[in-house]
Parts: sequence; C-alpha cells; structure tokens
Amino acid sequence: MTAQQRRATGIILVAALVAILAIGTVLAGGYRVNLTPSEPLGLWRIVPLDRPVAVNDLVFICPPVTAEMREARARGYLRSGFCPGGVAPLIKTVIAVAGQHTEIGASVSVDEQVISSSSFASRDGKGRPLAPFPSGIVPPGYVFLHSSFPGSYDSRYFGPVPASGILGLGQEVLTYAP
Repeated sequence: MTAQQRRATGIILVAALVAILAIGTVLAGGYRVNLTPSEPLGLWRIVPLDRPVAVNDLVFICPPVTAEMREARARGYLRSGFCPGGVAPLIKTVIAVAGQHTEIGASVSVDEQVISSSSFASRDGKGRPLAPFPSGIVPPGYVFLHSSFPGSYDSRYFGPVPASGILGLGQEVLTYAP
C-alpha cells in the first residue's frame, strides 16, 4: 500500500468514525429522521412526556407486536427500526384516549364528532384490501391514533394501541412538508 493509499484509507476511516459518532449522538439525544409522508419529512426530536397523554398530542410511539403489525410490516407499511418487532416508531396524533367511543365508517368519529381528513380506504396503494378496525370504546391504558395523510396506516386499520409504547411528544426540528 502506497503512502497515498494509506492516507486515503485513514481519511475514510476518520470520516466513518465521525459519521457514526454523529448518528449515535443524534439518536441518543432523542432525534429521529422521518421519511414517511404521515407527517412532514425531516428531523424531529422526541420530547419526554411528563404528563398523561392527551387528545391532540403528536407522539412518537412504538407499535405493539401484534398480528396486525406483523402483517403491516410484511406489506411494507412500517419501516425497520429499534421498536419491538424491528419496526420504526410511528409519528401520529392522539385523537382518542381511554373511555372515548370511536366509530369507523366512511370516516372516523370520536364521541360522535367526525375527525377531519379521516376517510377510510378499502384498499391500499397496491390494491390490496384493508379492513376497518371495529368501532368501540378505547380501553384503559390505550390511545387511538390518526394522521391526516390519506394513505396513513393508523388506528383506523389497527385499532387502539397501548399508551405504554409512547416514546414522547414529536417536535419538528428541521422538516419539509411536500
């Protein structure tokens, strides 16, 4: 190996080490990159939630490991990540908490109030059938999630999820809404 090759190798190794340290610092600091259209694309921060979750909170949440989530992963709705089941956390808005009644028809309503931008799609973008989650009362310790993005995979399809999966509130840092 020539001196020039050793120097180039050293530069590449240092650059790789700096990149790994930067990524580690970002992840340890609660920062995440959103690459899905459910919320604006870009850099987000997970802010610790020091109170009970409430309606209209925008949260990062690890979905539970259920048959619905395994199917969603197989269909490509969920990205790879550090949550149980090997999926990335979801960024969604809480639209109902324990005790509230959700109804899913042509759109979603919570306690008889229609949620805007909540139309139900009977097929996904590849033409595969989708089924609505049965309507009902959100159980204790659970939340019902929504995204106004028309193609979002949210509680319309998988139902309420355990609030224990909430990582924190979503805070935009450097984002772009296409």
